[in-house]
Amino acid sequence: MIRCLLWRYMGERKLNVSELARETGIPRSGIEALYKDEALRVDLDAIDKLCGYFECEIGDLFERVAD
Repeated sequence: MIRCLLWRYMGERKLNVSELARETGIPRSGIEALYKDEALRVDLDAIDKLCGYFECEIGDLFERVAD
């Protein structure tokens, strides 16, 4: 299972979903799904924007955990 750690980065910067959507151009619904770890698919452009915004690598945003 793949987990998204976006909540951690947003918490560190005290960002809400709407603020991150506005600053990255990623639709609010997409960010909300990642934040809640409910996304089934992720757009590569969105991952690229998030990594650029948070100055991190893909492996910092996602982790694989045993089911």
